[in-house]
Amino acid sequence: MPGPLIRKLALCLAIATPAIVFRIGGFAPNPVLDMIIFGAAVVASSFMLAWAAEAAQKDISGGLAIAILALIAVLPEYAVDLYYAYRAGHDPAYTHYAAANMTGSNRLLLGFGWPLVVLIAVWVANRALPRRSPERTDYLALPRTSRFDVGYLAILAVLAFAIPLLGRIPIWFGVLLIAAFAIYLWRSGRIHADGEEEFVGTAKLIADLPTRTRRVTFVGMFVVAAAIILASAEPFATSLVNTGVTLGFDPYFLVQWLAPLASEAPEFIVAVVFALRGMGAAAIGTLIASKINQWSLLVGSLPIAYAVGGGGSALPLDARQIEEFVLTGTQTLMGVAIIIALRFHRWSAIALAAIFAVQFFVTDTTGRYLLSGVQVAIAVVALIIHRHDILPTLAAPFRRAASFQAPAGTPAPSAVGATGPTGGTAPTAAVVEKMAE
Repeated sequence: MPGPLIRKLALCLAIATPAIVFRIGGFAPNPVLDMIIFGAAVVASSFMLAWAAEAAQKDISGGLAIAILALIAVLPEYAVDLYYAYRAGHDPAYTHYAAANMTGSNRLLLGFGWPLVVLIAVWVANRALPRRSPERTDYLALPRTSRFDVGYLAILAVLAFAIPLLGRIPIWFGVLLIAAFAIYLWRSGRIHADGEEEFVGTAKLIADLPTRTRRVTFVGMFVVAAAIILASAEPFATSLVNTGVTLGFDPYFLVQWLAPLASEAPEFIVAVVFALRGMGAAAIGTLIASKINQWSLLVGSLPIAYAVGGGGSALPLDARQIEEFVLTGTQTLMGVAIIIALRFHRWSAIALAAIFAVQFFVTDTTGRYLLSGVQVAIAVVALIIHRHDILPTLAAPFRRAASFQAPAGTPAPSAVGATGPTGGTAPTAAVVEKMAE
């Protein structure tokens, strides 16, 4: 096993060790210290899961395997969010936090992750070109297959508004969302089946190992990281609430934003690495898939965890959570409208980030609904501009996989473009633009 890989795994285990000691020994000296110790263990384990899940794609294929890998990769976020929903089933005080982690993580992906990836991708595409070169671009072009993902996210964004209208998340609605996720995995595996996976960083170190060593390594990483996360989820989730009470902060704020930062950190770093390597479409494709995952599997699992914890047949939502779902749903709708033409412009990315930042200064009900209205207005304007892309995008999830393949005679890939979710270098900006049309 190469030295760099050993050092990285050793560092992750060293960071997680105090959490293991605290958990086994039953130590809980201070909620702030607990939050740091167990939060660090979740972050370290998240990196291990991300590396292992990516490298495992060299050996595992097929719909069931993809589903298993997807579940493993999102375990950190699910472990924390589902714990809150489970705890709410027998402790009404935790109902307030049941969906907080999900709404925060969801908005973080679109408001911070998407703009960051686009700005980096555009910068990378232009950095070697003269300032007045006609080849310079101000947008990231997405591949033809992205229309399927954007269309699926659009459908889920519309379904999401049923949650604040109902004022709760019934189990039947959760089952519907989980079924939607299963269909997405099956269809996505067929549509994104072509191409060789391109590995980078630590995942490449694992993927380059001899077959037997590689399989033992990523399976071992899965088991160890999952065990650490499952052991750390409860104390980390509890410490977030207790830290807020102890220090006088809003516990809801810590649950909504600090926990997602811990669980999403590896994904953001992987996306940034892809963007820096000129693989912007692969980076944004990963983040779009994560939002689909959250709006389907994660939200669908919350009422089930609530019922298992002793609650009823529907997860109740208080006024604050309804506001957060409206704000998150309208942001998703705005994001879909912006990229529905398969072009993500630099100024659109800056606008998304700015609107995301504004919400941290909006702390009242009127402000949240006003911001939601602004996001809907932007979405309507964007949809009017891109009105010819609406029907093709909404129809994309129901089209045959073959219809997403590039037409015969498409020019060979060029390093100027960005890669698709399955790796390989994508066509130049001009070719991708033609495919998008």
